[in-house]
Amino acid sequence: MKPASAILALLAAAAATAGAQQRLPQECRAEIVALCPMGGGLRDCVRAALPKLSENCRKAISDRAGANAVRPEGMTELAYGSDPKQRIDFVRPVLNRTVPLIVHIHGGGWSIGDKTHAIGAKAAHFNGLGWAFASVNYRLVPAATVEQQAGDVASAVAYLRAHAIERGLDPDRIVLMGHSAGAHLAALVASDPAYFKAAGVPMAAVRGVVLLDGAGYNVTQQMARPGNMVSGMYDAAFGRDPRRQAALSPTRHAAAPNVADWLIMPVATRRDSTAQSSALAAALTRAGTRATVVPVPDTNHAALNRQLGVAGDFATGRVDAFLAGLR
Repeated sequence: MKPASAILALLAAAAATAGAQQRLPQECRAEIVALCPMGGGLRDCVRAALPKLSENCRKAISDRAGANAVRPEGMTELAYGSDPKQRIDFVRPVLNRTVPLIVHIHGGGWSIGDKTHAIGAKAAHFNGLGWAFASVNYRLVPAATVEQQAGDVASAVAYLRAHAIERGLDPDRIVLMGHSAGAHLAALVASDPAYFKAAGVPMAAVRGVVLLDGAGYNVTQQMARPGNMVSGMYDAAFGRDPRRQAALSPTRHAAAPNVADWLIMPVATRRDSTAQSSALAAALTRAGTRATVVPVPDTNHAALNRQLGVAGDFATGRVDAFLAGLR
């Protein structure tokens, strides 16, 4: 399944004559149909049109996609800024000691998505291993820039560190984890020191990075790739200025300093994700950073994220081993 394909499937179902409970609000369906009339090429059209939908429509899609999300017992919502999107879902294990923290960043092509999508089995699984779990919302394109999104991620980490004592957290043992566009943001914040510096977060406080099937680590290269089916999302997020594209490319920031340990997990059948993952890991390794690429077999873009935390899952086992080996 391609990036954002779970959302695209939802859009297609909403635009089609699906059951009433599966439908989006009428105004949103009308927007989709106006941009992408029913017929051949609907899926490709929606990929390009997603950033053009109204904020209310994109919010409705996010809400619908996360409608079945189950919030673990004890999970609370925290505000790290004044914008309604600057929110964190947080839950920690019931342990009488400080615990390390995983900060998860959702995907959605930089223009859609919600922190509830990231929870799944992850929170309970990582709590069971003794880790607190936080899922972060951030402002979305086009209302915000990618630079502001990366700043939101850094600010969320800064907020959690500032409240570490009351939340029972070790402020210097944090792992960033991101899926799809969230993987790009995690990689950008973990490689370009400007974001953590602005937020007052020491780079060394983040011990590791886990990237789940991102493909935007070299933005310029990805946008130039023939047949890029999500070019509309990239155009809306990064524009056409080569200097800005380079500045938002984690691979271009691979020179030290970086977060020290990286686990990069592309879907094995996705050529763009595996190629970009390998290039990022090679650049990090040349700079003295520990970076491992583990292609994930027998899965797709959406399932990799959805299954993380499920017993017996291949990717979950590799993430668990990575966490256990952090210094």
